[in-house]
Amino acid sequence: MLMIPGPTPVPEQALLALAKAPIGHRSGDFSKIMADVTAKLKWLHQTTNDVLILTTSGTGAIEAGIINFLSKGDRVLIGDNGKFGERWVEVAQAYGLNVEVIKAEWGKPLNPEDFRVKLEADTNKEIKAVVITHSETSTGVLNDLATINKYVKAHEKALIIVDAVTSLGAMNVPIDELGLDVVGSGSQKGYMIPPGLGFVAVSPKAWEAYKTADLPKYYLDLGKARKDAAKNSTPFTTSVNMVIALQASLEIMQREGLENIFARHLRHRDATRAAVKALNLGLLAPDDAASASITSVLPPEGLEAEKIRATIKKKFDIVMAGGQDHLNGKIFRIGHLGFVSDRDILTAISALEASIAALGYTNFTYGAGVKAVIEVLNG
Repeated sequence: MLMIPGPTPVPEQALLALAKAPIGHRSGDFSKIMADVTAKLKWLHQTTNDVLILTTSGTGAIEAGIINFLSKGDRVLIGDNGKFGERWVEVAQAYGLNVEVIKAEWGKPLNPEDFRVKLEADTNKEIKAVVITHSETSTGVLNDLATINKYVKAHEKALIIVDAVTSLGAMNVPIDELGLDVVGSGSQKGYMIPPGLGFVAVSPKAWEAYKTADLPKYYLDLGKARKDAAKNSTPFTTSVNMVIALQASLEIMQREGLENIFARHLRHRDATRAAVKALNLGLLAPDDAASASITSVLPPEGLEAEKIRATIKKKFDIVMAGGQDHLNGKIFRIGHLGFVSDRDILTAISALEASIAALGYTNFTYGAGVKAVIEVLNG
């Protein structure tokens, strides 16, 4: 049982789609599927703009989102408060962009005022883009996308490029309402299918920038992807069965409805955080900046994060994620995004309670975590 921030559990309908014999990626039948999937992706992204499908990971989607709209030496601001913000800095530097990093400590949100100050000081309009991670997967921190985007919009020239890998499909990311320019995500998160597909939503403003962008690209050239998407196709061989599985998962999501999807993820976040507090464990992300997709837990003194994870896996066959880089061994992460139900949250918290008790932790009342979950779920 996966309770990690990706890959996430996959519904049976999508698994059965993956098990089908492939069809030709240039066939008329597949073109019909592509047309249907593209329409459903626009619904999920809350946009009328292009939403392009790439056969790549979420990292490939964000790299494509950076390199298609910028030129060598362009000045960009990148928010870094975790592993993935750090990664976008490295990608931009690899392509020769002039990167200015706006940092925050891992476990804390980016300060929107830091972006405002930089953008307002740029009277010559040299800043070409602002790159931020909406939901920082490594920490479970949710950055204030709406406020940062407001300051980018006031600048007028800069694009906003958003890593929505663990927020799209789990949290409200109203692309058209906010006027977001480039939004990247990956299939193994809120989309409820395995890793292998990346998605990039692109605004008209970003397409204008594409016309003069000179960074090298070929496989990740979104202009090629856009041209073929207009014909319900892809420029290169796509993962046919993954697209068919995506069609199945998007149908499930449409039946649930966007508001219900977002409410479910918030409910699971609140239930998980309430349980962690009831067990007298710590939380890395503050309450007012907590992702609805991931909860990062700080173990108490004398109880090792990796031992907790190992015990949960050995005793209950439930996998939770560890910390990354300097947080390795210091936190464990509970994923609750995608195809996750109330039952799964109850099961995971029950397993956590039993495991910390087995490890000799006594600073909690038996059943406190489960009770906290039930109280939140019963609302």
